[in-house]
Amino acid sequence: MSLKNFFSTDVWRVTGADVTGRAKAGYATMQTIILTARGFGAKRINLLANGLTYSLLFAIVPILAMILAIAKGFGFEAMIEEKLTASFLGEMNLVPTIMGFVQRYLDTAQGGAFIGIGLIILICAVYFFFRNVEIAFNGIWNVKGVRQIGKQLTNYICILFLIPVLIVVTSGLSIFLNSAASALQEVEILRNMQTWLVKVVSYAFICLVFVWMYWAIPNTKVRLIPALIPGILIGTLFQLLQSLSVYIIVFLSRTSIVYGAFASIPLMLMWLQWSSILILVGAQISYSIQNKEDFEYEDDLNFMSRRYKDCIMLFLLNVIIDRFNKDESPMTAKELAHTYHLPIRLVSRLLSRMEDVKVLRAVFVEGKEERTYQPAMDTHIITVGMIFERIDSQGAEQFLVHAPRELQEFWTRFAEMKHKHNSLNDILVIDL
Repeated sequence: MSLKNFFSTDVWRVTGADVTGRAKAGYATMQTIILTARGFGAKRINLLANGLTYSLLFAIVPILAMILAIAKGFGFEAMIEEKLTASFLGEMNLVPTIMGFVQRYLDTAQGGAFIGIGLIILICAVYFFFRNVEIAFNGIWNVKGVRQIGKQLTNYICILFLIPVLIVVTSGLSIFLNSAASALQEVEILRNMQTWLVKVVSYAFICLVFVWMYWAIPNTKVRLIPALIPGILIGTLFQLLQSLSVYIIVFLSRTSIVYGAFASIPLMLMWLQWSSILILVGAQISYSIQNKEDFEYEDDLNFMSRRYKDCIMLFLLNVIIDRFNKDESPMTAKELAHTYHLPIRLVSRLLSRMEDVKVLRAVFVEGKEERTYQPAMDTHIITVGMIFERIDSQGAEQFLVHAPRELQEFWTRFAEMKHKHNSLNDILVIDL
């Protein structure tokens, strides 16, 4: 068995119910990495990051203006400026320039020619940036459409309020730890612990923002774990990117010879590009973690015979009927897949097919968030032939407007002979 076959096919033949413990975690990690790498190219994350970079470049001043306006209202704008100074922007000496832009932006918003025009322009700039982020996330999650504008504004305003509040909380905790350490200067261990706690709080703040982004921005239901894992991972990498950027600035300080006063522009664009790629890769990881089960037996399902598919469909129906007759609790598609080690995508398709032909019905039962399945008719009249007849006749027929007379006559003869004979094996094609 070659590594290529293992990573392309065999790794997807292991369902979540087949392994436990470390093996399960190992397979889940490999599947997530493969899906993330596949999605990076298929969904052109690099190109999405380019668009997000320039969108962020144009929106960074309005976003900071909104955050500072919120912070100023609560009297802690100095903390926000201190955090900016300690960031990558401070290392490039861009904070005074950006703060000047922000102040002029706020002055313009407060003194617009018409009441509220400046504020409307500022809100629109922030709105369209976050909307671009949501569109990019939805593209990664294969979600069509975006939220209604009311829900969008609610989410985006929550982000803008969340950031300064978290900054104040972490800054307040840092101040408290510094005060506690100053009272215990003679204890070296406590001073080191205080420094370590301040760094941990800073990392936790960044990670919490990323977790919230991956959980709330996509226009679909994202579970906590698929948002938590990439949030912590990308939050940590983002902090490392900040540290790496400082070394790069020092290493590339010679660019000032070429670019002069504009040296900070390519460096800032580079930082924004890397940050955008990290954000989108995190969204792809989140999608991969939550949806990796949909890719189990992916290659096999594409070449699955109709006979084997029919067999599994009848098996599922048999299980559902048996549980119904025994008055046992109905099962969800995921429970059926995990219990009998079947790929969830195949189970969902087959259950949906039987629901479409009115053999099964989906019901919600207490204690289960997802739909469960029960027979839609008397179980004593459900036959194999009836199911296949319903499936075969499902959908539109004889819809061809310009069908030749020969086809119409052939259809009539086929229907009559099929009804007349007990088995299709008794019918010669030449007799049709």
